[in-house]
Amino acid sequence: MFPGALNSDYSHTLEFVSNVQSIPTYQVMDTDGKVLDSAHDPCVTKDEARTIYKNMLVLNAMDQVLYEAQRQGRISFYMTSFGEEALIGSAAALHPKDMVFGQYREAGVLLQRGFTLAQFMNQCYSNELDLGKGRQMPIHYGTKELCFQTISSPLATQIPQAAGAAYAMRREGNKQCTICYFGEGAASEGDFHAGLNMAATLGCPVIYYCRNNGYAISTPSIEQYRGDGIASRGIGYGIDTIRVDGNDIWAIYAATKAAREIAVEQNKPVLIEAMTYRVSHHSTSDDSSAYRSKKEVEDWSKRDNPISRMRAWLENKGWWARGEDAEVSKTAKAEVLAAFAAAEKLKKPAIHHLFEDVYDEIPQSLMKEKAEIEELVKKYPDYYQVNEFARQ
Repeated sequence: MFPGALNSDYSHTLEFVSNVQSIPTYQVMDTDGKVLDSAHDPCVTKDEARTIYKNMLVLNAMDQVLYEAQRQGRISFYMTSFGEEALIGSAAALHPKDMVFGQYREAGVLLQRGFTLAQFMNQCYSNELDLGKGRQMPIHYGTKELCFQTISSPLATQIPQAAGAAYAMRREGNKQCTICYFGEGAASEGDFHAGLNMAATLGCPVIYYCRNNGYAISTPSIEQYRGDGIASRGIGYGIDTIRVDGNDIWAIYAATKAAREIAVEQNKPVLIEAMTYRVSHHSTSDDSSAYRSKKEVEDWSKRDNPISRMRAWLENKGWWARGEDAEVSKTAKAEVLAAFAAAEKLKKPAIHHLFEDVYDEIPQSLMKEKAEIEELVKKYPDYYQVNEFARQ
């Protein structure tokens, strides 16, 4: 056969292919938390399951507090994960050393990996304890310790980067992979196509995780593409692909666990398309009532809530008491508020951080600028509000 299509048979029928069978959506439990096939019941301990669920509740509490804080003008920007908390299941299926490339709605992944509430608050406040030294806008988290690459605002840049990092891991032979999160809107960017093709042709151990939540900011999915979602594109690039119920935490967990095995054992990329619904506004800069009805959002929240679903599963197992939710949520909110209050009191990062972490040795041109700024700050301390910044 022709080298460009090795698996294509000859045909004597003039026919244009316009569609193929739709890719099914993998599901482990229904909306009442009942496992549909016992063979797919997750093999997790009681403590593991409870930790995952508590992180879902903590994430929800943190989102509520920081969303209101932005509305009060105390932080400049925020994005919540309302309706998409089941994403935490993917983090539970990974190895701690697997490298994460996020987009901007992966705070749950960081929670599951051990990022503290203080670290979340310090980043959103860009204070002196912020790991990013105040150089990023809120929710652009990053931590070398937890193998989470710093989030970048430009859409989809992380997709080819994840392929490149995965290729390096393959060469090192350490049986690790990268996982790259993005929304279905980002799949319209050129970097999506470049990244997937690069991963497929080079054999990169990377898991691409697409959160298809129905909206790319204000653009509904029906206006974004005409094909069978994002999953069909993975097949087009020769990538092992699965579509899952993105509100079913155990479907996500099982799919990610299996995808990781394929990635590290076969040195192949995998694409997971998680079908979910964004209950929140896109961000604090968005008002979703301008493009969808309040009733639509309320119906989705009642019909298929990932937190309620997980709680029902735990209750069915006898691992969660009905009254625990209120207690855990109350404690979580108190802890979030305490971390928030502490972060708010801290000073901004020291001014000298402006010149660090780009060059191994600061060049003379930057040294000159640094000296000029130090002189200006020394001359006009009140104007530059130096007391609001940490000392050298």
